[in-house]
Amino acid sequence: MKILNFTLCLLSAAVISSCDNNEDKDKFVLPVVANTGIALPYTVLGTGNNVEIRNGGFGSAACAHPKKEGEFYAMTDRGPNTDATGGKYFPSPNYTPRIGHFRLNNDGTVEKLAEILFKTPSGTPISGRPNPAGFGSTGEIAYDLTGAVLTTDEYGLDSEGLVAMKDGTFWVSDEYGPHIVHYSSTGVQLERISPVGINTGTRKLPAVFAKRWANRGMEGLAITPDEKTLVGIMQSRLYNPSNVGAINKTLTRIVTFDIATAKTKQYLYKQEIDNNSNSEITALSATQFLIIERDGNFSGDGAVMKHIYKIDISEATDVSGTDFNAENGLLVNGKALEANTWEDLAAANIKPVTKTLAVDVFKYLGDYPHDKLEGIWLINSNTIGIINDDDFGVWSDATNKIKAKTLSPTKGTERDGNRLYILKF
Repeated sequence: MKILNFTLCLLSAAVISSCDNNEDKDKFVLPVVANTGIALPYTVLGTGNNVEIRNGGFGSAACAHPKKEGEFYAMTDRGPNTDATGGKYFPSPNYTPRIGHFRLNNDGTVEKLAEILFKTPSGTPISGRPNPAGFGSTGEIAYDLTGAVLTTDEYGLDSEGLVAMKDGTFWVSDEYGPHIVHYSSTGVQLERISPVGINTGTRKLPAVFAKRWANRGMEGLAITPDEKTLVGIMQSRLYNPSNVGAINKTLTRIVTFDIATAKTKQYLYKQEIDNNSNSEITALSATQFLIIERDGNFSGDGAVMKHIYKIDISEATDVSGTDFNAENGLLVNGKALEANTWEDLAAANIKPVTKTLAVDVFKYLGDYPHDKLEGIWLINSNTIGIINDDDFGVWSDATNKIKAKTLSPTKGTERDGNRLYILKF
């Protein structure tokens, strides 16, 4: 697939004027940034088993500040966690997921201006621990590092997709419910939208989205330029009707949500590799978007795929079906969509979104050492910033509940960290 030589055409508050005012010393001027990127600042959150846990993690999503040039938001996920049998270890069990407000300075440094912590409707900070049954549970069990089971959190969030509105509020998608949550400018929950059957409010997503694969939920969220429609993308295939039954391992779903009416539509996105990860979606227009599709590999260990695609939903088939409450969604040949091949779906006149490779990030930069490319900041009409998720600088292996996350699981000792890379077209 050819790399698209494209210009991002978009009228939005993120577009930076080409006018140069030499008299305004505070005017944002996009600095020249090396292909090795810029480190985001972090503090030390604490330690676990003598391993430094970083109060970074600002890479699960990114988006432009809707009014201020040179400023962007980047978001954490549920907090530091590592693999455990049947669930996750949470070395900082009460960590509150949050949004970081950042500025790219004219001298090429990144400055953190503020943090916005997510809170319940009453204003109490939430945690990133899993939801209880009936409120978006994935079945994951949360443990502390001693192995003790932690309590669930009705308002817990594994935040992954971020939208910043002109009125100062935020919309966030997550991997539990999956939920789409509306937060005030100070992080107080205003509304929580979840699939049918989850007890979080009256406005709903189609029931089939509750079939998400644990830790592979609604990874990306965008808003159309008119701020009327939310657009969410699932990281990977749904387990629909089950893990074994979902034979089409490249079929993923996009859902649109009309904020005023709560009406939804669904479209299919075809991944390049089985069980790949869609990590971000950013709107260029009402029908065109940028999508991050990636594997989970480090370049230090071999070949990697870190691609950004331009997609168009205008000619794709709406696969919502007629029953919003159907557990398995629209059926084709008497089977869930994920239980059909792409050939089966084409025979039923179902078209996925069109996609064109916009940039191969590894080739563009000459290297991309991180495993998780997850955030896009649309800077101006021909420039984007991309950010990786560093997992708070920790992970685990077969013998360690927690260890320092490096840029390769098999070689090297350099710690992973959030970095901003600038790509011009």
